[in-house]
Amino acid sequence: MKHIAPSILSSDLSNIYKQVSIIEETGCKYLHIDVMDGHFVPNITIGPPYIKSLRKYSNMVFDVHLMIENPEKYIDGFSKAGADIITVHQEASPHLHRIIQQIKNNNKMAGVSINPATPLDSLKNIIDEIDLLLIMTVNPGFGGQKFIKTMEKKILEAAELIKKSSKNVFLEIDGGINKENIKNLKKYDVDIYVSGSAVFNDGSIKDNYNYLMESING
Repeated sequence: MKHIAPSILSSDLSNIYKQVSIIEETGCKYLHIDVMDGHFVPNITIGPPYIKSLRKYSNMVFDVHLMIENPEKYIDGFSKAGADIITVHQEASPHLHRIIQQIKNNNKMAGVSINPATPLDSLKNIIDEIDLLLIMTVNPGFGGQKFIKTMEKKILEAAELIKKSSKNVFLEIDGGINKENIKNLKKYDVDIYVSGSAVFNDGSIKDNYNYLMESING
């Protein structure tokens, strides 16, 4: 089964607990939480205390995406706060293997993300160590961006890289996924589709989520 992971980057943070409850009532399994530091990407979002607070209201898998510099300084904090999956960027540290081991030492699933301009080959020596591969289909930092069409080829290449791996690695894509392109993206061997604006910003959250789920699983 393929999954939609709603991104709270596009939610109403003043009403987040209610909106998360609506999402969870649909049977949604994954909640995508973007963490930005204003340095690695040009935006600032939330930290461990916010996730700790949110954890009290949800049993969903917290898919925490760290778009930050020096992620190794914060892995332990996000783990304690309630993250289930912690994804770091290939571009954020020269010691990626060490960070992956740090995540696993906290008994969390380890993910690695790459930006649109980063070659997929940069992960060929690490693919057997991770649990999730996240392909950014927009340049990270802000919600509501347009899907970069050329990333479709990269998604195909990522699926092939995973097939050659010795592990069952989840493939996730994030950026510009909406009601207009979701049915076309369904054809790819993707496990988790991250969607923010298409879930939270137009009409019923429940109806939007259900439409996206039916589009990839119908």
